[in-house]
Amino acid sequence: MGAIWAGIALQRKRLVLVREIVVSGAMNDEVPLAPAAPKKAPGANQLLIDLGPIAIFVVAFNVLQRLDATKDNAVYIATAIFIAATLAAIGYCKLKQGRIPPVLIVTGVLVTCFGGLTLLLHDETFIKIKPTFVYLFYAAAISVSVLIKQNVWKLLFRHVFNLPDRIWNVLALRWAGLFLFLAALNEYVRLTQTTEFWVNSRLFIFTPFVIGFALLNTPLVLKHNRDDADAAPEQAAPSA
Repeated sequence: MGAIWAGIALQRKRLVLVREIVVSGAMNDEVPLAPAAPKKAPGANQLLIDLGPIAIFVVAFNVLQRLDATKDNAVYIATAIFIAATLAAIGYCKLKQGRIPPVLIVTGVLVTCFGGLTLLLHDETFIKIKPTFVYLFYAAAISVSVLIKQNVWKLLFRHVFNLPDRIWNVLALRWAGLFLFLAALNEYVRLTQTTEFWVNSRLFIFTPFVIGFALLNTPLVLKHNRDDADAAPEQAAPSA
């Protein structure tokens, strides 16, 4: 989600930079000898961090499910691997970026808590209801933040986009609605489908939902995104 938007925003900024260089060169008959290198997009690494632990969880479960020695405990072993992969993603973020995104902190805490209960009590129900709690937490946090005029969606993504407050609120409420829907969908899948189906749905149903929703909202974001120069109020020309 954030990685997708960040990549799109970076490409847009590159196009603006190239346009400005061309226009400047045409007006001044000068071309910069060494233009500043654009910042590296965090998209690929961030997608790896976001999706890596889930992908490892799904792959581990499916492999263990097919081995006679581990078939009966596949979900528990995969849960332990999931916890380790999530903590590894947090450590990687801290090492490479010098900080841990708040969303990853919340995910790490909930994965460790619910995964730990799953292993401690040998009950797969806890790891299955973990996504429901995650989605409900996100929906509540976003809704409350909009209500108290401290839009958490803006706080998370304002370093990537410069949007009017009205658009930030629209985006926040849209995502809150999606998270409520995903919480209900997780409960439906958990209560009506097999463990194998539920595990695979994490990667092949829920993740595409989130990515698709982010892409559907991208036109709105790009339409209202303002460059720093455009966002700054125009200064009055000095009087003669």
